[in-house]
Amino acid sequence: MRIVKGGDVHVSAPYGMPKMEVVRFIREHRDWIVKARKKTDEQQKNRAAFYSQLPLHTKEQKAEAISKLNTLIEPMVENHAKVMGVKPLAITYKPMISRWGACNVRSKSICFSIYLLLLPTWCVEHVVVHELCHLLEPNHSLRFHMLMDKYFPRWKEARKETRRICKNGTKIPN
Repeated sequence: MRIVKGGDVHVSAPYGMPKMEVVRFIREHRDWIVKARKKTDEQQKNRAAFYSQLPLHTKEQKAEAISKLNTLIEPMVENHAKVMGVKPLAITYKPMISRWGACNVRSKSICFSIYLLLLPTWCVEHVVVHELCHLLEPNHSLRFHMLMDKYFPRWKEARKETRRICKNGTKIPN
């Protein structure tokens, strides 16, 4: 049993299990459902509060944010790409909330979330190195993690800090 976005309860049961057993299970775990829904709701509110710190309602706001982010990311990409022996052919920015970055290995293009502006610089750098590593290793294999260890040894710490910041809905100044 799990709570999904919107607070819905999803229950998985083996094929052929009587419906009454499933209903009984749900009833027996009603307290858990209430607590889990409350926790999920709070997490969603914190997440919304986090992302709302960066206004992107107008073209001007979006353009200004992209300019700031490009000023931050461009030198990181240049520095790390040189050290790693890779060269992305295109860098773009979008207001993505489901991921911090995306790498298209075929076109050698990388897209970064504009919301990276809400993270400390070293966490942004972690995302830059992460996406550049995908130009060397397209999946999250052991080799990929070895590359991360080599090119950004604090990556686990940065990932943990990024998750903490987003979970709490706070912005940490650089």
